[in-house]
Amino acid sequence: MARMKFLCDAERCIECNGCVTACKNEHEVPWGVNRRRVVTLDDGQPGEKSVSVACMHCTDAPCQAVCPVDCFYTTGDGIVLHDKDLCIGCGYCFYACPFGAPQYPQQTAFGARGKMDKCTFCAGGPQDDMSQAEYESYGRNRIAEGSLPLCAEMCATKALIAGDGDEVADIYRERVLRRGGRPQTWGWDTAYEG
Repeated sequence: MARMKFLCDAERCIECNGCVTACKNEHEVPWGVNRRRVVTLDDGQPGEKSVSVACMHCTDAPCQAVCPVDCFYTTGDGIVLHDKDLCIGCGYCFYACPFGAPQYPQQTAFGARGKMDKCTFCAGGPQDDMSQAEYESYGRNRIAEGSLPLCAEMCATKALIAGDGDEVADIYRERVLRRGGRPQTWGWDTAYEG
């Protein structure tokens, strides 16, 4: 069975935030929560790079390991999901996640922040696939529809790729080989092939 993964090619990301906007619009994510964000390293310096970051759906997810109520679970295809009905909003997952994926929906006093929210790889939640209850809590279930996450589909430069981890790795490996292994050796005219 496929293990679904994200990969962001920092050599292609142009910091347009199209992935962030696509996610917010698709799932009607509340203000103050970004299931996906673009991080820029060495901003304004030579060699500046940007990368799109969200839940990486870890094989051995630290959020799942620290949750005291076991509200995180991994689907058969490796997507780490979160059951908001079980979540108590303790925030342990927020501190355990190296990507800052789980977030509080409200910026209020501790205990009144609500249940955590995170990227679902557009795979919905524990309710029945494509049900109204699932949509209201988690947004559209594109995986059940046979589509990939919208953030990756909307990436103009195809920097953000998603899908079966083996296929994603093959795509990235091909890109690196085409570049000659060194990002400085290729130009914009060949950067967006493939």
